[in-house]
Amino acid sequence: MDKNVCDDLPPEFCQYRDEGCDVEPSCLACQLPRCIHDEPSQSRRLKHRQRDNEIRRAYRQGSPIPGLIQRFHISRRTVYRILQRSKE
Repeated sequence: MDKNVCDDLPPEFCQYRDEGCDVEPSCLACQLPRCIHDEPSQSRRLKHRQRDNEIRRAYRQGSPIPGLIQRFHISRRTVYRILQRSKE
């Protein structure tokens, strides 16, 4: 079969290994509305959301701002911006 024809087959006629991604272990069980490979900025937003939640949690548990800066390798301004968003 010609290589171009195989590329055009519907997924049900192709051999496919469902290896997932950084977000979900399986593409078929993914909860995202669009694949992160189709929209790369979505992956960055998810990673930042997880990081921001972790920063808020650490701050509430008493971690000082300088400690958060070192731990997450971000600027002081970024830490304050993340903490400010949690108040809104």
